[in-house]
Amino acid sequence: MKPDDLIVPPGHEVRLAGFDPRATPGFKKRADAEERLASDLARLEVLQEVFAATRSHALLIVLQGMDSSGKDGAIKHVMSGVNPQGVDVTSFKTPTDEEVAHDFLWRCSRVLPERGRIGIFNRSYYEDVVVVRVHEEMLARENVTPQKNIWTERFEDINAFERHLTRNGTLVLKFFLHLSKDEQRKRLLERLDDENKNWKFSVNDVHERRYWDNYQTAYEQMLGATSTSWAPWYVIPADHKWFGRTAIAGIIVAKLKALGLAYPRVAGEAAQTLAQFRQQLEAE
Repeated sequence: MKPDDLIVPPGHEVRLAGFDPRATPGFKKRADAEERLASDLARLEVLQEVFAATRSHALLIVLQGMDSSGKDGAIKHVMSGVNPQGVDVTSFKTPTDEEVAHDFLWRCSRVLPERGRIGIFNRSYYEDVVVVRVHEEMLARENVTPQKNIWTERFEDINAFERHLTRNGTLVLKFFLHLSKDEQRKRLLERLDDENKNWKFSVNDVHERRYWDNYQTAYEQMLGATSTSWAPWYVIPADHKWFGRTAIAGIIVAKLKALGLAYPRVAGEAAQTLAQFRQQLEAE
């Protein structure tokens, strides 16, 4: 499997029915995928160290998907090998009163990663063109009057926002975890059957299943409108958690490697100063 195999081509009309959520391209066995994941996590550890040292780029990872699609698990497993000091994870839930008093991009833009750091958005500003679109009454809380072109305009705003980020050194990687309705049902039942997972269960998850088709349509339009050459969407088959984690890790590793970064080299006066300190320490 090549990373670009899962990309939504820019300007492409998306039909999620054409993406198999149970697919595992490139892997016939779970063991093979887990072996690849272990290898990529080791590579990611090294790449992150160089990434942090150069401070020339920032990395923003956006995770979107239906409830129970595996966003939390992807963060836990894919980021297990990196230095936590260089990673910030932000989960975006129902907006606070302060957040809705600003434009819809504000709450995410204020926690963007600085150069040398990795920022992970568990949900993001894309909630404002998916959840808010499915439940349009939410616009009233934002004091926004629904207009015919509101979603097209928000897509345009997001594309311009992400283009600004990439032009200023932020690598934007966006993953849509594509889960089937039947697999979501199984995972929700697991949370009810296992006492140790009861705390994960949310009544709202079951409530939102009634809007499944509406969400699929909203995601299709969002993916088609906001997959760009500078910040494409990757549709990750998510029914097999082991595949989703392996695919995401592989894409992150490939994109960081493609930056061609190297440790900063000390030269000139600074190098002479280091040589003097070496002599001083060796003489002790």
